[in-house]
Amino acid sequence: MFRLWAKIIKENHLVKDTVICDDSSDTRTHKIFRALEEISYQFDLGKPIWLDATANEFKKHAKARFYQDNFMEAIDFDFLEIQVLEEDM
Repeated sequence: MFRLWAKIIKENHLVKDTVICDDSSDTRTHKIFRALEEISYQFDLGKPIWLDATANEFKKHAKARFYQDNFMEAIDFDFLEIQVLEEDM
């Protein structure tokens, strides 16, 4: 089971969160991108852009933050954070 936790933070407060589960036999990368699409849909956001710093942070810590620079449109929160909770073994 692959689980990804997403949360929207504004002024150091959790505004929204969700957990996306994926039981498919797809690659980790595909699961992350699909989960991010589902998160964008659930939170009614445009899909964030993976900047180099974001991708490097995710590779190191299995956690990444998407700030205003990662979005094409204006956002009304400080950042969107995603974190891998569980990965297939």
